[in-house]
Amino acid sequence: MIRKLTLSGWVLIAALATAPAAVRVKELASLEGVRDNQLIGYGIVVGLAGTGDRRQTVFPVQSLTNLLQRMGVTVPPTAISIKNTAAVMVTATLPPFSQSGSRIDVTAASMGDASNLQGGLLILTSLRAANGEVYAVAQGPVVTGGFSAGKGGNSQGVNHPTVGRVAGGALVERTPPSVTPSSVVKLQLRRPDFITASRMAEALNKRFGTEGAQVAQAENPAVVAVAVPASYRTRQVDFIAAIESVSVDADRIGKIVINERTGTIVLGRDVRIAPMAVLHGNLSVEIQTSFPVSQPSALSDGKTTVVPEVTVTTKEEKARNVVLKEGATVEDLVKALVSIGSSPRDVISILQNLRAAGAIEAELELI
Repeated sequence: MIRKLTLSGWVLIAALATAPAAVRVKELASLEGVRDNQLIGYGIVVGLAGTGDRRQTVFPVQSLTNLLQRMGVTVPPTAISIKNTAAVMVTATLPPFSQSGSRIDVTAASMGDASNLQGGLLILTSLRAANGEVYAVAQGPVVTGGFSAGKGGNSQGVNHPTVGRVAGGALVERTPPSVTPSSVVKLQLRRPDFITASRMAEALNKRFGTEGAQVAQAENPAVVAVAVPASYRTRQVDFIAAIESVSVDADRIGKIVINERTGTIVLGRDVRIAPMAVLHGNLSVEIQTSFPVSQPSALSDGKTTVVPEVTVTTKEEKARNVVLKEGATVEDLVKALVSIGSSPRDVISILQNLRAAGAIEAELELI
């Protein structure tokens, strides 16, 4: 159960204590060695309505010249106008086990001084992996998530029109290297944890183990090794699918996350609060100095002078006291902070002080 409270323009979300929910192994771990691969390439976007790179950017002119030369057209670089062309860096993520002929999305980002990629067409671009090998080729219309209109100081822009996406714009030319399942399958936890790894091994032994023989063992907090049973030796894909469907009661650490920029405070359901008293109050001191002019009477020997007058006033709010008793929950903490009228800055300070005092058994993270 999640409850949302508004605190002076901030949003505070507390996940209240509930029974731990079972999570599939598929959400907790992945097959060791099975991962995505990053691809990168240099390309040219053409067809821009005068929003491409200007003369100050040299490499788009050279790239366009080389492209035309490969097509049998020889043009000197100085005779090319590139206002409808932009040099871009093309990136993509190649999923594991991608087969030749399948399509993936690519992202094109301007490298020069182009102002807008809207309506452009990405020309055939080779996408290479870290080893320098070409694994995909991309081409297609670029769709931007923003726009820019107007000229000079009378222009309006939304989002980033210099970055665009080509949906399904890349064809996979080569299958990426992947781990071939053997007699032992190793599961890599996305969040290494001793308790979760132990529970996962226990759940897998209950599902696939036999009396006196265990098939799963937690090697460390991040890896659980599972031996393939004899009945699955010729059906390793089915065995991995069966592993992913096993439910595990994952252990979650108590954590409080504060985002000062967006005004969001998230408190985990496992946060426990020890008995503690919070004394909260404000003291303000105001010092004002005025400079009245002392004007002597007419026909007198006095002189006009400036006499400074200093006024010091203090204001102290009544201290507000909140006591959190034994067994206090996250909801009690949230209500307590709201009841004493804490501002967002006060909330951060109070949480940090409670953590320093050992009253909150949770990890405090500021992002």
